[in-house]
Amino acid sequence: MLSLSLQQADRRHRQVLSRHFVRRCLAAALDGPAEITVRIVDTDEGRALNFDFRGQDYATNVLTFDYANQTPVLADLVLCAPVVEREAKAQDLSLEHHYAHLLVHGALHAQGWDHEDDTEAADMQVLEAFILATLGVPDPYAPQRRAGG
Repeated sequence: MLSLSLQQADRRHRQVLSRHFVRRCLAAALDGPAEITVRIVDTDEGRALNFDFRGQDYATNVLTFDYANQTPVLADLVLCAPVVEREAKAQDLSLEHHYAHLLVHGALHAQGWDHEDDTEAADMQVLEAFILATLGVPDPYAPQRRAGG
């Protein structure tokens, strides 16, 4: 069961980010019940949150705030629309596919997955690719994708 709140402070990708799409991506990545708020923000809000909570003075693509560290998952995912758009263009990805990847990535972080070392990163990437395949999204870590398409 997924309780979802979708907040679109930056509305530029509203057509891509339907409630159904966001719910589908998150549900594919979750192992159990969850209460998740997804907030789509602009660069200023993304940068401020990244600075306030991680000490990094730039807007990043996705931030995960996990409040429970257990089941049910209680988390906020913050996605910065301008960063997501810029990355999708640079990687020659559809906006929908890149959002799907970041939603899955954020949901995995909310369940304790991390990529602090090479082994963790490799394990998380394999799981992300598997989940994305169930959503019909190509593997963002495939060698041809990393080489520029």
